[in-house]
Formats: sequence, C-alpha cells, structure tokens
Amino acid sequence: MSLVELIAQADERGLVASGLACLDRCVPLLGGDDEVLRPLWANLADGAETGEWGALLDKTRAQLGVADVMDAEYLEDEAALLVRRMLAAAPGVRSAAEARVWADGCSVASLQIHRLLDPAEDGADSVDSRRAGRTEGMSPLVAAELRRQITVLELLAEHGSGGLRRALEVSTEGRRVLRAVVSRRARQV
Repeated sequence: MSLVELIAQADERGLVASGLACLDRCVPLLGGDDEVLRPLWANLADGAETGEWGALLDKTRAQLGVADVMDAEYLEDEAALLVRRMLAAAPGVRSAAEARVWADGCSVASLQIHRLLDPAEDGADSVDSRRAGRTEGMSPLVAAELRRQITVLELLAEHGSGGLRRALEVSTEGRRVLRAVVSRRARQV
C-alpha cells in the first residue's frame, strides 16, 4: 500500500503519530534535543488526557522557538524553515480531520527535507510520486525516510497504542541519521 493510501486509512492516533514522527526525525535542524517531543508522544498513549495536547504543543513550540515562523524565513535554509512550518501547522486539538491534513503536510515536508539534504540526486520532479509508490531512481536518504513513514503508519494500524514504542524507535533511528547528515553538511561548509 502506498503512503498516500496509508494516510487516507489511518485513524486519529495513527495520523498524529505519523505527523509527530516526521517532525521528530527533523528536529535536529532546529537544534532540538532528543527529548523535546517526548511529552507529545506520551500524550498519544492510552489513558492520556487528549485535552492536554494543545498546552504540550505550545510548550514545545516555545522550546524550539517556533513562535514567529515567518520572521525566521530570512535566517534559515529551506530545510529548517520546513521543520518550523511543520511544528507551527500542528493542530492545537487532536481530531482526525485536522490530523489528516497535518500528517499529509508533514509527510511531504519531511520527504522534501530529506531530498534537500541528500547529496545523491533524486530522479523525481517532486516527492508526490514517491508517496504514491513510484520509487525508481529514489535517492537513499529519501528512500529511508519513505520507509520510516510507511512503517510508523503500519505499526499504528496493526497495534494501536501498542505500536507507539516501536514507532518512536523508528523515529529515533531516523533522527540519528538526519543528525549525522546535518553534522557532515556543517563540516563541509
């Protein structure tokens, strides 16, 4: 099943986890530490108070300095700006309709970020064809991100809240990879 199809079929928790996982993997571009999104992940567990999501999101935005996304445009490269916009676009209330739009946007943004940072050429004109399942000529960093996005959605679809721990592990692996890419890129400048 393509990534687009998985997003279309996901429930509210799967959609929020998908968007959060994309954001989590890209946090190194904002200088965020490995724990900055942990309270949001915890809010997806069974028994968590979904009404706290908005307050946790506001706290995370403040920690990562996302309050004035548009003012930061001239300060950052395109990849970091895409991460800021992902966090700024996160819905303040967890609902399936809003989460679907956010998860879809985060998917596109995260793949684009990986495409921007991958030194190898990606053969597609846009990431949309990748999300639809056309993977020929895909660059390695984009291919790995696409696999991670699919895995997170499949884990949540199959295991519900029981898949959260594994989804977080997949995201952590991706964050380490992106952090290494960012570090290598900084050394080359």
